[in-house]
Amino acid sequence: MPPELHVTTHIHTDGPIPGPHSLLTLTSAAHTAADVPIGTFTVNLRELLGATLHPASVREWRPRAEEWLSTRRAAQPPALGMRAFTRWVAGLPGRPVFVVEPESYLFVYWYAQRYVGEWPFAGTIPAEAVAHRHAAAAVCRLATCQAQLARTG
Repeated sequence: MPPELHVTTHIHTDGPIPGPHSLLTLTSAAHTAADVPIGTFTVNLRELLGATLHPASVREWRPRAEEWLSTRRAAQPPALGMRAFTRWVAGLPGRPVFVVEPESYLFVYWYAQRYVGEWPFAGTIPAEAVAHRHAAAAVCRLATCQAQLARTG
């Protein structure tokens, strides 16, 4: 059996659930179980047709307008972005296991099923079980994410 690879994921959204709200940015990092980095993936996605910005997200994004704009630059249609993501996962040199953070799992699973028709991972593992659980957040370019990561270690 190929070695297990842990794929951590960091997302930005415009609301609490997929469908009525959109996944804006998807960033993932793959590591071996021994914490050796394998690769990263990042894509900005266009908002879903008919989706709305949740009031709590408006409050969260308003003071971070420049960061919001950076999630909109070079945004791809969701189908294209998710196909690229699943190709990246499929090309990893091992058995990809999704490291579960509840919000990221909810959005990534929904988008993968909706736009690709399949879940590209061999399994899941709780984030608490891996040492590199914040690896994808470290790849995020938003200043707020970098500051939060510095505070949490």
